[in-house]
Amino acid sequence: LGRGGVSPPVTTWSLELTEPARLRPPSRPAPEGMTIALDREPGTSERFYRGVGADWRWTDRLPWPPERWAAWERGVELHVVRLDGREAGYAELDPSQPGSVELAAFGLLPGFVGRGLGGHLLAHALRRALELAPRAWVHTCSLDGPHALANYEARGLELFRAETAG
Repeated sequence: LGRGGVSPPVTTWSLELTEPARLRPPSRPAPEGMTIALDREPGTSERFYRGVGADWRWTDRLPWPPERWAAWERGVELHVVRLDGREAGYAELDPSQPGSVELAAFGLLPGFVGRGLGGHLLAHALRRALELAPRAWVHTCSLDGPHALANYEARGLELFRAETAG
């Protein structure tokens, strides 16, 4: 909360990528020991949502019962980045909207931020999204990590909407 117990305004940015040629790879090489793979293990989405989102006030899915998490996982592609075999972060691709794929959740676990993984995971996820549909999109907000918006723009995503509430 801000001054006087009042929450500060929150800005939400929506970005999209519609041309595969605009996708830009990270400027630095992938860290040694980094792998990215599709993950179908039940519970992975919830574990990452809670682990990644704890520092960024991700709360929308916290009350979901197990059956809703299971249904969600059946409908998305979950890509997990590992460093030296340890889970480091994830990207969820939601293809439920015709003609587009939403990057529904994306982030790194505490301890893995700033190690060169995020740009590679994002580039991987966007490449896959554009294989599934002609448009990939994501939204982020001023409550997310301080480098989230810059990382999206660095990979070639372009802003198509900004909204401030509160």
